[in-house]
Amino acid sequence: MKFHNSYGDRLREECGVFGVFGHPDAAALTALGLHALQHRGQEAAGIVSFDGKQFHAERRLGLVSDHFTKASILDRLQGNMACGHVRYSTTGETILRNVQPLFADLAGGGFAVAHNGNLTNALTLRNALVRDGAIFQSTSDTETILQLVARSNRVNTLSRFTDALFQIEGAYALVVMTNKKLIGARDPLGIRPLILGQLDGHYILASETCALDIIGAQFVREVENGEIVVITEDGLESIKPFPEVAPRPCVFEYIYFSRPDSIIGGQSVYDCRKALGRQLALESAVPADVVIPVPDSGVPAAIGYADQSQIPFELGIIRNHYVGRTFIEPQQSIRAFSVKLKHNANRVHVDGKRVILIDDSIVRGTTSVKIVQMMRDAGATEVHLRIGAPPITHPDFYGIDTPDQDQLLAANNSLEEMCAYIGADSLAFLSVDGLYRAMGHENGRDPARPQFTDHCFTGDYPTGLTDQQDDGHIKQLSLLAEQA
Repeated sequence: MKFHNSYGDRLREECGVFGVFGHPDAAALTALGLHALQHRGQEAAGIVSFDGKQFHAERRLGLVSDHFTKASILDRLQGNMACGHVRYSTTGETILRNVQPLFADLAGGGFAVAHNGNLTNALTLRNALVRDGAIFQSTSDTETILQLVARSNRVNTLSRFTDALFQIEGAYALVVMTNKKLIGARDPLGIRPLILGQLDGHYILASETCALDIIGAQFVREVENGEIVVITEDGLESIKPFPEVAPRPCVFEYIYFSRPDSIIGGQSVYDCRKALGRQLALESAVPADVVIPVPDSGVPAAIGYADQSQIPFELGIIRNHYVGRTFIEPQQSIRAFSVKLKHNANRVHVDGKRVILIDDSIVRGTTSVKIVQMMRDAGATEVHLRIGAPPITHPDFYGIDTPDQDQLLAANNSLEEMCAYIGADSLAFLSVDGLYRAMGHENGRDPARPQFTDHCFTGDYPTGLTDQQDDGHIKQLSLLAEQA
């Protein structure tokens, strides 16, 4: 089996957004909120503030803590209104001009936009805009929204923004800031999350509730699917311009992306992941001596699996939290040890044991090969790999960076072939129906009315895919490829 080397073997993060209206420490609160959302994107961060007269922008490559803990930067972000963004690039290069929030001076005044998600018709819209004379400054699909707002002939900024939303498809949770308003918007299906909070009477928008916790804010409610919330000095206004449809939030928020201490859809993410593990144990029990998670994402599911199976849970793999993405691997001999830079077997709890290894997903499978071998090298007599999600057979186009379909292990191999490739004694995934049962749907998935955006497992894409081409395998397209 051959795979393209440019893709990693984990699902890559999306993005995180945050906004504050009316608070004297808006920029500092935004920096703290972004720090809590750092897991959603570690490539870049940015904050835009407004002081009543001027907009101020600071955008940097790297982590929030690399830049936005410095007084020299925060002091430049004056004002009582701010919005921020942490980024992992699913569309566009990792360069400074793509770092959000994007900002432009429009006819109605300054306009800053931070976007979590991915538009599935951005290329088509971009090409039409360029032919009509638009000049793009980035390769991010988010700039398409800004350009549509700029070119709308509606009477005010809010109606222009709404006009732009009617032209885009895909997934988005947006935080927009003008000189008078903080605006939050969620796509009609609510694929990407966005929540509303309050601190000392001031409204806050954020991707997850954990970002409220860090600043001591209170959770108010989720922004509903298809809803626009407009925050001004007069308070909050809710606008629902789209036809009402049932929400379909991304199921990967529960499985992988959101922080375990966040609440989504009224459910604890941590408890959901434990429930996935319990259901996995019901579906794929095997005699063993110990349940071991692949840290950190596999831990809650492993706890649930151990609880249901009554097999002891142990941290049989220890993760090194101090290895960054930029670790230099100059020689092949050093490169071979790369997996041990992040994970190392806790031999005392592995040696001589029949191990059930719990992970949250398999993308290409290369990391699973190394982890299974690590267990064998540590003395495991059997290694049974269990995955707390169904097989990933289709790529994502809504903000998760996945390989093309021909790079996905489960899309091109049988369960037996995958097990042989990984080197496990057995391999089992959670079923799609089991996933839904664990999430509280007793009858499993209803194909006529699915409750989640679950296309990575089912191929059921809930929106149009205008920019994609299907020649037997769905292919990812990029703005850069289109420009070449």
